[in-house]
Amino acid sequence: MGPRPRSALGGEAAGVVAVRVSALLGLRVTTESGDRLGRVHDVRAELTPRTCKVTGLVVGRVGFLERLGFGAPGSDSRLRGHDVVPWSAVIRADRRGVVVRDGAKTR
Repeated sequence: MGPRPRSALGGEAAGVVAVRVSALLGLRVTTESGDRLGRVHDVRAELTPRTCKVTGLVVGRVGFLERLGFGAPGSDSRLRGHDVVPWSAVIRADRRGVVVRDGAKTR
């Protein structure tokens, strides 16, 4: 059996795509139709005893401030809302950027 194909961000493709979270940081996020949503400033994930599942990408200006520590969980300053694109809306993530479905709402 030959080698498994690799994803554009360095993981192996075998039903589940493994990516380096650090490879996502700083990528431009756009919708299918080309609307810019900002850049990836942080990644949201659910951590279980056996896995770490990405649930969303923190994008935009508020996401940048949160990355700097303003309004982050546990901080004294809270920001009104933040821009998190659900991972389920991601169509493609590679070195060229992240493309999400049109109508993907940040929460």
